[in-house]
Amino acid sequence: MIDRKKPEWLKIKLPQSAPAAVSRHQLHTICSSGLCPNRNECWGCGTATFMIGGDICTRSCKFCNVKTGRPLPLDPKEPENIADSVNSLHLKHAVITSVDRDDLPDLGASHWVEVIKAVKAKNPNTTMEVLIPDFQGRKELIFTILEAHPEVVSHNLETVRRLSGSVRSRATYNISLKVIRQIADYGIIAKSGIMLGLGETRDEIIETMDDLRDAGCSVMTIGQYLQPSRANIEVSEYVHPDIFTEYRQTGKEKGFAHVESAPLVRSSYHAERHVKID
Repeated sequence: MIDRKKPEWLKIKLPQSAPAAVSRHQLHTICSSGLCPNRNECWGCGTATFMIGGDICTRSCKFCNVKTGRPLPLDPKEPENIADSVNSLHLKHAVITSVDRDDLPDLGASHWVEVIKAVKAKNPNTTMEVLIPDFQGRKELIFTILEAHPEVVSHNLETVRRLSGSVRSRATYNISLKVIRQIADYGIIAKSGIMLGLGETRDEIIETMDDLRDAGCSVMTIGQYLQPSRANIEVSEYVHPDIFTEYRQTGKEKGFAHVESAPLVRSSYHAERHVKID
């Protein structure tokens, strides 16, 4: 059994509360909901990650700290409120993600489009990454997001193939790869991420990198899974920072344009750097 005491490289100062503009509009940020350790750094760099569609998810992934249950109706003011907050915060780059909304006929796709369009209309100089759910693999719904033309579209595999069914809820490894391929085939920068410390092997991580590259993924994030509460799946291993450095180099050798790999890396870490692909 793993020693529950966190190693020194994972001991950090707790981040500050959300910026006033976020609190004023009663918006949800995955920076706060996901207990992200990098939020001070990101906010300081002019980047923030907003979570749309409410703060209750229809899925119950075992790694995630977001509440699960029956969501409330969508907020029709949310697109404008997000756009206003991006403007008030003078963001150079905005990242938008969402809870899963399997309760809605279009799984929340049209709401996504309204948010993207509102942010672009009010903030024409702000670039955008959207971290989307799998939309149950429905290509027509994903296409509507792509047609709104965010600069980067991300969808996380979260873990290796063998562990996907035990870690994720409803989502499957193959459907996620198809989502990533659709993004890349459209011509938008495709991005994905995985967590380490769930029981995966090195060979499985390399296989996952190859699967992502085959699907056209050009940006990858790799971070340490940290158990947010006792209700979530336990950590199997605390991976040493040197191993993350090795994976970063391996990813670059495999042709990824950007690889963010370190224990405290999360999906939107250094997201502003991923807009341009060299």
